[in-house]
Amino acid sequence: MINNKIGGHNMVGRAVNRLAGRLTAVALTAAMAVSMLAGCAAGGKNTETAAKKEYKPSAMEQMNAKNDPNVIQDNYRTCYEVFVYSFFDSDGDGIGDLKGLTEKLDYIEGLGCNEIWMMPIMPSPSYHKYDITDYMNIDKQYGTLDDFDALITECHKRNINVIIDFVMNHTSNEHPWFKAAADYIKSLPDGAEPDPSECPYVDYYNFSKTNAGGYNQLPGTNWYYESQFVDSMPDLNLQSEAVRGEIDKVTSFWLDRGVDGFRLDAVLYYNNNNQTETIDDLTWLVNNVKSKKADAYMVGEGWTTYREYAKYYKSGIDSMFNFDFSQQDGYIGKVLNGTANHGASTYGNAIVDVENEIKKYTDSYIDAPFYTNHDMGRSAGYYNGDNAEEKTKMAQAMNLLMPGNAFLYYGDEIGMRGAANDETKRLAMRWSGDSKAKGMCVGPQNAEETEQTYDTLDKQMDDPYSIYNFVKQTISIRNAFPEIARGTNTFEKDLSNENVCIFTREYNGEKAVLVFNPSKDEASVDVSSLGINDAVAMLQTTKKAPSYKDGTAKLPAYSVLVLK
Repeated sequence: MINNKIGGHNMVGRAVNRLAGRLTAVALTAAMAVSMLAGCAAGGKNTETAAKKEYKPSAMEQMNAKNDPNVIQDNYRTCYEVFVYSFFDSDGDGIGDLKGLTEKLDYIEGLGCNEIWMMPIMPSPSYHKYDITDYMNIDKQYGTLDDFDALITECHKRNINVIIDFVMNHTSNEHPWFKAAADYIKSLPDGAEPDPSECPYVDYYNFSKTNAGGYNQLPGTNWYYESQFVDSMPDLNLQSEAVRGEIDKVTSFWLDRGVDGFRLDAVLYYNNNNQTETIDDLTWLVNNVKSKKADAYMVGEGWTTYREYAKYYKSGIDSMFNFDFSQQDGYIGKVLNGTANHGASTYGNAIVDVENEIKKYTDSYIDAPFYTNHDMGRSAGYYNGDNAEEKTKMAQAMNLLMPGNAFLYYGDEIGMRGAANDETKRLAMRWSGDSKAKGMCVGPQNAEETEQTYDTLDKQMDDPYSIYNFVKQTISIRNAFPEIARGTNTFEKDLSNENVCIFTREYNGEKAVLVFNPSKDEASVDVSSLGINDAVAMLQTTKKAPSYKDGTAKLPAYSVLVLK
């Protein structure tokens, strides 16, 4: 076990896709180098050094390298969620910043991700910045608007889209709007009612003389204000035309600066307990943004079951996060932990059920699968004992190979752990084991010390069987075959069982068959009825690799085979 609360950082060069020819060249070069050094070893020198530096690509890396990337520039992407505060520090103050994120774009691109979601970057009194005081600026801990513009430019050079967290459900209680409204309320004579003509900002929030659920008392008054989360986050009145006018300015400001879309925080709370008005608010926002940038990507956070969040697709939003597959008790976790009623088939049935539910409200949607995010315990902590690493890897394959726009939380690609409080779920990225390495972040102050199971990134990059290389190979498959994320998805129910789950994905005349074995047992399945020619890609969680021959797919425990 590796006892390290936060990892250091190390500069990581741009990772490149290895094609088959390149792999052969690398392998030959390594072999020649080892051979030459072995000759020196006759004199008793350098044998250990040569062995440590040798990199032998795994079977999956060799097979997958034969597939050229075929990345379509649309909104079906692989999105990397970044908490800037904990990612990479460019100025030595221990806090991540926009310049640091810009320095690490080559790493993100090399991983295969082509979209970044930044958690809130606007001025805020908190470390997490979900309580905003100025919607049209950058928090000084993170840098300046010039730094943001430079980041956008560098992202777009790499065909990486950028979406930013837009927290419009509430502001900080230190926002000038709320401070003006609160001061006005405090100045009212007993029995007087607020008048927006006297103070327009009083209409920006929801004030009441009744202590309703989710309301907090305004100090020094008999008035209460809505604040569904905490008293420092007063809820905005999104039905107010004045508030919508402010939001219109904000969306224009960021779209004009080149953002490609928005992640919408706390959608379910826009009009608490009034789903009709909430969907109305969301519809207005979607139309507002799309009228300015038709291909802007919008994804909403609605932390509930698919039967509920599917209703919000009526707004015209591109995506709602697919919470049913996330966390330890989601479909992926249940299958891997052996608690799903129908084993591997549970995963296939659930994907179909979600698709069918969403289609009740729209045919134009992009699913948004994710496994963990900044509000959840890290996924590596979901599995312990035998096969823990294999399950940690397989969970990422089951997430990243789902249809739609898939999301990956920073650090999950190396199996970071962190649960307990929110701060511990947002630990500093573990670039290296050197605490003094360039870019080191200290992470949130109140984070609890967390025992880390897996190596830091610099070590994992040199291990072909690491979690990092597994995730990278998974994304390379997603990027090579556009039909995995798009088009029609058919769950081959009759061929699937408790150990094996099979899908056919079709898009623009191309068809791929995905065979998952998320069980602890080896499995074989006859797929000759699906018109397969050969295996084209694979994922292995151990040194045992899956194979295909004469219509039969053979998969060791916790592996994936892609057939065409």
